[in-house]
Amino acid sequence: MARKPGILVISHGSRESGWVAAVDHTVNAARAGLPAGTPVETAFLELVEGRLIQDGLDRLEAAGVTEVLAVPMFLSSGSTHVDEIGWALGAYPEVRTETDLEPFRVGAELTYGRPIDDDPEIVDILLERLSGLSEDPARECVLLIAHGSEWPGFHEAWRRGLSSLASSIRERGGYAETAFAMLRPDMVADTVGKLRERNPGAEVIALPVFLSEGYFTKEAIPRRLEGLGCRYDGKTLMPHPLVAKWLERQASEWLRSRQT
Repeated sequence: MARKPGILVISHGSRESGWVAAVDHTVNAARAGLPAGTPVETAFLELVEGRLIQDGLDRLEAAGVTEVLAVPMFLSSGSTHVDEIGWALGAYPEVRTETDLEPFRVGAELTYGRPIDDDPEIVDILLERLSGLSEDPARECVLLIAHGSEWPGFHEAWRRGLSSLASSIRERGGYAETAFAMLRPDMVADTVGKLRERNPGAEVIALPVFLSEGYFTKEAIPRRLEGLGCRYDGKTLMPHPLVAKWLERQASEWLRSRQT
C-alpha cells in the first residue's frame, strides 16, 4: 500500500468566529508552503462543531492518508491540553492530568508534533510586538504574561519555555531586564514589583504570550495590570505570518523525514 502523509493541526477552539478564522488563516498560509497536494486539516479540542479532532482524523483517513503528523498549536509543553490530546491520540501511554477526552479512533500511523515553547519564530514576533511599545530599551523592562499552570510538572515546563523566551528577548532587544509571569498562579503584581525594585525609574512593558485575542488578553490581563503603570496593548501572536512559518517548518521537517 502506498504511503500518503497528511497534517492535522490541533488548536483549542472558541465560540468566537474571529478566533477560529485567525487559526484557519494561519493554517492556510502554512499549507501554501508545503508540497502541492499535501492533505492538511485544522481541528479543535472543543467548541467548534463538526471540526473537532476526531472529525479531522476521519477526513484525513477518508482522503487516503496513511501517516499523520498531529501538531498541537498550543503555546507550551506545559499546557495540560497538549498532554491530554497526546494521550487520547495514543502518543502517550498515560495521561498526567484530569481529562474528559476518550481515546480517538486513529487508523493511520501517527506522529505527535511539538507546541510552540521558545521556537525562534515566536521570539521574532514578540520582538516586533515590542517595537511598537518600546522607546528606550536600555531604560525599559519587559514582562511576558502567559496563561501558565498550577499543576506539578506542567508549571515547570511553562517556566522553562517562558524563561528561555525572556532571555532571548533581553539579549536581542537590549532591554534592562526581562521577566515572565503566569496568570495561573497569579504572578503579575509580584513580578512587576520586583522589576521596579531592581530597576528604579525603568518603564515596564507587559506583553501577552497568547496565540489570539480573547478573554485573557482583553479582560484578565488588564485587570491584573490595573494600577501597576505598565504599557500594554494586548497584541497577540496571531495574526502574524511567522506563526504560519513555524507551522510550515515543523510540517516540512516531518515530511522530509518520511522520505528517508
